[in-house]
Amino acid sequence: MAEPVAHLRAQPNRPVPPSPLMLLLRVNALQQWRRLQAIRQQSRLLTAVIGLFIVGYVAVSFWLFYRGFKFVGTFPGLGTLLTERLVYLLFAFLFALLLLSNLVISYTNLFRNRETVFLFGLPLSTQTVFRWKLIESTLLASWAFLFLIAPLLAAYGVTHRTNWHFYPVTVGLIVLFVVLPGVAGAWLAMFVARFLDRRVFQVALVSSAILLIAGAAVWLKPEAVTDESIETRVLTVLDRLLTRTRFAEFPALPSYWLSAGVLNWAEGALTASAFFLLVLLSYSLFGGLIAFTRLGRFFYDASSATQSRGDFLSQWKRKPVLPTSPVALRVASVGLIEKFFGWLTFLRPDVRALLVKDVRMFWRDTTQWGQTIMLFGLLGIYILNLRHFSQQLTSPFWIHLISFLNLGACSLNLATLTTRFVFPQFSLEGKRIWIIGLAPLGLSRVIKAKFWLAGTAALSVTLGLIALSCFMLQLPPARTLYFIGAIVIMTLTLTGLAVGLGVLYPNFKEDNPSKIVSGFGGTFCLVLSFLYILSAIILLAIGSPWPGADWHSVGWMVACWAGFLGLSLLIGWLPLNLALRKITTFEI
Repeated sequence: MAEPVAHLRAQPNRPVPPSPLMLLLRVNALQQWRRLQAIRQQSRLLTAVIGLFIVGYVAVSFWLFYRGFKFVGTFPGLGTLLTERLVYLLFAFLFALLLLSNLVISYTNLFRNRETVFLFGLPLSTQTVFRWKLIESTLLASWAFLFLIAPLLAAYGVTHRTNWHFYPVTVGLIVLFVVLPGVAGAWLAMFVARFLDRRVFQVALVSSAILLIAGAAVWLKPEAVTDESIETRVLTVLDRLLTRTRFAEFPALPSYWLSAGVLNWAEGALTASAFFLLVLLSYSLFGGLIAFTRLGRFFYDASSATQSRGDFLSQWKRKPVLPTSPVALRVASVGLIEKFFGWLTFLRPDVRALLVKDVRMFWRDTTQWGQTIMLFGLLGIYILNLRHFSQQLTSPFWIHLISFLNLGACSLNLATLTTRFVFPQFSLEGKRIWIIGLAPLGLSRVIKAKFWLAGTAALSVTLGLIALSCFMLQLPPARTLYFIGAIVIMTLTLTGLAVGLGVLYPNFKEDNPSKIVSGFGGTFCLVLSFLYILSAIILLAIGSPWPGADWHSVGWMVACWAGFLGLSLLIGWLPLNLALRKITTFEI
C-alpha cells in the first residue's frame, strides 16, 4: 500500500481542488459580474444615468470637501485644530454607523437568508458557511462607507499637498478599519439571535437604546458662550466649545487609530502613522483570526435557536383554550392589527386583508423594524438639537437657509425609508406572487393598496417630523404650513417612485431586502430620489415668498412652484402608472 501512496504524492502536476470558501467566492463573484453585464445589455440608458450620477457625486462631493477644507484653512492657527477635530468626529460617527450596519446586515444574512439554509444542506462545514457570510456581509455594509469617504480623503490630500504615497496608505488603513466593525457586527448578530427571545434581553436592549439616545442628546448639547468668555483668547473659547467632542479622541477607539494614521501621514510623521497602521493591522488580524476559526461553532447554535424560536415561543406563552364554534373561532383570531384595520370600513375586505398581511410581515421581520428604530433614534437626536439653532438665528438669510436645510434633511430621511422599505415590498412576495395574482383582488389593486399603505405610513412620520422640527426652529405658522404642504407632495412622489420602480424592476429570487435594494432597481430608485430632492429644494427655496429669497419677482415664484409640481408629477406618477400598465400583462 505504501507504493501507490508514494506514487500519488510524487505526481507534481496533480491538480489540487480549490477550498470550499474560495469556490464560493469565485462563484459569487462570477454571478455578480454576469448580473452587471446583463444589466448593461438590458438598459444602456439607465446604466449611463447611474454612471453619470456616480461620476457627478464624486466630482461634486470632492469639490465641496475641497472648498470646505480651504475655507477652514483660512483661519490661522484655528484651521488645523478644527480640521483635526472634524476628522476625528467624522470617523467616530462613521464607525458607530458602520457597526450598526454590519449588525443588521449580518443578522439578515446569517439567519434570515434562504441561501444560508441551502448551504447547510451541502457538504460544507459550518465554519466555511460562516466565513463566506461574514465576507459577504462586510462587503455589503462597507461599500457605502468607502463610497462616501473617498472624496473626503482625496480632497484632504489635495488641500494639504501630500505625496503620492498618501493615497495607497490611506486605502490600506481603510481596508483594515472596515474589518473590525465587520467582525464585531457578526458577533453581535449571533448574540442577538441567540438571546432575542428572552424577555430580559428584550427589555435590556430597548432600555439601553433609550438611555443611549437620551445620553447622546444631553452630552452633545453645545455649551453657551457668554460675552465675558468671548473677550478671552480665541483658542480658549474654541476649546470650550469643542469640549463635548473630545470623546472622538479616545485612544482605544478604532476610529482614532484610523484618523491618527491619516493625519500623521499627511503631516509627514511617517513613524507615528506607521504605528497606528500596525495597531490596526494587529487588531484586524486578531479579530479576523478569531472570526475565521472560532465563531463558526457558535453560529450553528445561534442558527438552530433562531429556526426553532417559534416552537419555543409557543411553549413559553400560555396556551389558549381553542373555541369550538365558528363565531368564537373568528373572534379569537382577531388581533390588534385586525381590529385597527377593521375600523376602516370604507376599504374593501380583501384590501384590508392585504394590508393586515403586509403589516404583519413587516412586524415579524426583526431586521426591518430594528433598522426603523435605529433610524428614528438618530432623527430624535437631530430634532432634540435643533432648538440650539433657533437661539443663534437672527439674520433672515440664515433662518431661510436653515429652514430649507431642515426640509432637505427630512426629505432625505423620507428617501431612505421609501427606498429601503417600500421598494422591495413587491419583490418580497417572491414565488408566492401567483397566489395574489389569481385572487379576485387583482395585482393592480395590490399595487394601489401598497402605495396608499406606504404613503400613509410615511406621511404619519414626515408630517410629525417636519412639524416638530419647525417648532424647534421657532418658524411662524405660515412658513410651517408651507413646509408641511411641500413634504406632503414629496412624500407621495417618493412613495410612488419606490412602488413603481419596485414593480418595474422586481427580484423574486432574493428574500433579503438589503440585497434587493442593492440591485439595479434599488440603486436607480435612490439616484432618482436624491436628484428629485435636490431639484425640489432648489425650486422651493427660489419660489419662497419670505425674506431671504426676495430678489425675484412673482413670476419667478409661480414658475418655481409650477416646476416643483410638474417635477413631482413626473417622478411620482409616471413610474407608478408604468407599473400599473406592466402588471396587466405580467406573466406569473
